[in-house]
Amino acid sequence: MPVCFTKETRVAASPDEVFAFHESPGALTALIPPWAPMAVAASDGSLRPGSRVVLAGRVGPLPVRWVAVHTEYDPPHLFADRQDAGPFARWYHRHRFVADGQGGTLLRDEVEYELPVAPFGRWVAGWLVRRQLQRMFDYRHDVTRRLVESGSWRTR
Repeated sequence: MPVCFTKETRVAASPDEVFAFHESPGALTALIPPWAPMAVAASDGSLRPGSRVVLAGRVGPLPVRWVAVHTEYDPPHLFADRQDAGPFARWYHRHRFVADGQGGTLLRDEVEYELPVAPFGRWVAGWLVRRQLQRMFDYRHDVTRRLVESGSWRTR
């Protein structure tokens, strides 16, 4: 059974601006936390359906290759990706950009995931994965807010 994780943050910029940041070269690399042993190994630079991103790194002592394929694209409101190969039994991630009515954006990440070896995986590692997701998305939202609100992402 999938587990749902959601993170929301208000960004003082329009949905167009926040979406454009996510489409910019280097955005994904900027959003990988420094403590996460992952790097972009390949990307076609698009968020459109069918485009792919390959991440390489480690989960503990194990090497991991994560292949994500984009499945939905509705600028400046939404894009989504699913894991085609990687550490999860299932991973589907929607990135939503909702106008807040005050000139800003509610950035909302919605993730549905399943750990491998269900239900054993959830019993053993569920709390740890949830904690790691919270930490990672806290970082990603902080970086997004800082770079977009300052406009500094446009000069990188």
